[in-house]
Amino acid sequence: MFLSSSTGILILQWLLFLTALFPSSVTADSTRKNFLQCLSQHQRSSCFTARNSSFSAILKSTAQNLRFLMPYVQKPQAIFMPASETDVQAAVRCGKQLGIQLRVRSGGHDYEGVSYASEMGEPFVVIDMAKLRSVTVDVDGNSAWVEAGATLGELYYRISESSSVNGFPAGVCTSLGVGGHIAGGGYGTMMRKYGLGADHILDVRMVDADGNILDRESMKEDLFWAIRGGGGGSFGIILAWKVQLVPVPEKVTVFAVRKTLEQGLTKLINKWQQVAHKLDDNLFIRVIVQPNKNNNNNNTVIGLFKALFLGQTDPLIQIMAHSFPELGLAEEDCTEMSWIESVLYSFGYPTGTSPQVLLYGKPLFKPNYFKAKSDFVRDLIPTSGLEGIWSWIMDGDGSLIILNPYGGIMSQIPESQISFPHRNGTLFQIYYQVSWQDGNITAARHMDWIRKLYSFMRPYVSKSPRKAYVNYRDLDLGMNKEGNTNYVEASAWGRKYFGDNFKRLVQIKTKVDPDNFFRHEQSIPPHLNFNG
Repeated sequence: MFLSSSTGILILQWLLFLTALFPSSVTADSTRKNFLQCLSQHQRSSCFTARNSSFSAILKSTAQNLRFLMPYVQKPQAIFMPASETDVQAAVRCGKQLGIQLRVRSGGHDYEGVSYASEMGEPFVVIDMAKLRSVTVDVDGNSAWVEAGATLGELYYRISESSSVNGFPAGVCTSLGVGGHIAGGGYGTMMRKYGLGADHILDVRMVDADGNILDRESMKEDLFWAIRGGGGGSFGIILAWKVQLVPVPEKVTVFAVRKTLEQGLTKLINKWQQVAHKLDDNLFIRVIVQPNKNNNNNNTVIGLFKALFLGQTDPLIQIMAHSFPELGLAEEDCTEMSWIESVLYSFGYPTGTSPQVLLYGKPLFKPNYFKAKSDFVRDLIPTSGLEGIWSWIMDGDGSLIILNPYGGIMSQIPESQISFPHRNGTLFQIYYQVSWQDGNITAARHMDWIRKLYSFMRPYVSKSPRKAYVNYRDLDLGMNKEGNTNYVEASAWGRKYFGDNFKRLVQIKTKVDPDNFFRHEQSIPPHLNFNG
């Protein structure tokens, strides 16, 4: 067998890694031969172990939560960066043959680091999809194929490059990896008009636990249902999504109105709760709430009402005057722009930033240490509850709360249409975050703060179960440990993320991956004796 020099280096790297990790199995001639045969045709791929000088930089390259890069956190034994679909197949087949656990990273915006770190104790390899990031737009077919390693920004830019009147309804953060974001649902500023990114998937290419490439037809509708909203890392490795484009006006309107407690923020959010989910479906107004602390003791809470309207200024002013006059929106508060410019605006880029910045695939903000949680609200939070929230926000350093309105088409799509369940009856979603920059020095205090805030919110949010969004993964809700998956334990967090859809997800997992090859701290468990 003749190998190119680059192939030989790749294989040597893998063998060094495997020899250290599985010495008894890897020294066997049969295992070595099988592994060489598996990877010998994949010389364009890259494999990095801790022995490589680039390993640390690649591990950190897209990781957004520095909590999971701390020295005491278990790191991967290797990072494999496939350059083709067949490379991914080879990695899965080798992993299964040799008993290596794989974790998949498409963008690094993993709130609990399960795509590049572990709390389960078993050695693992990261499959980093960063090289698989092509986007092919078919305007005539009203669709696009986007590979899992591409960012939302790249997808948005390529759509806008082909058409000024098409878009895609997914996340605000443009450096999100498409593979994992859509797997968990994927909501953004057009959710009230069009729903989630996962609601607009026409087809998929995915590698299953046997290393086969499946599309929608070959995987059948049950598995296709599960991967749209069931979270990443449970059923296979997403290679690419075929997404359905949605129409957008040539000009949309945005605004951002800032209010403090002294300017009546509490009353405004009381009214926002009542109307935000009932407004015209073309209008999305989120509220970003943060403390404002200074040295003059003029401490307060600020709420930023930030909006996208799929239309021009005049009808927006009329809608607001009729339904939310208390905000006092004026024409000078509004700016008309193209949809792709609104993507930059919503994420916080400075006015005038070229859309080409989206091709860099980089986050706008530097990574930090953070912890996040989520809730869904089905009943109005009383004034006393809001005032309690303001007290908590003022007590927290680096605290942030975002209120995202529901309603519109989100209330019309059945909870069982895809595996993402949070639909009718939800008024808004709450996102909580606390961030810090000094590593472990203040970590315990910040973690304690957000957990106590979460406890305080219990009376005001959804119940039986208290629901959560899987893309804001929260290991406080429970986890699989030491490679073992217990269905009863998993149902504690599974029902929070997936509601009644959890049982069906377990049934599908049991059918397509009974050996639980694809697993992490909160992956869907198989249940061989599942009886519902």
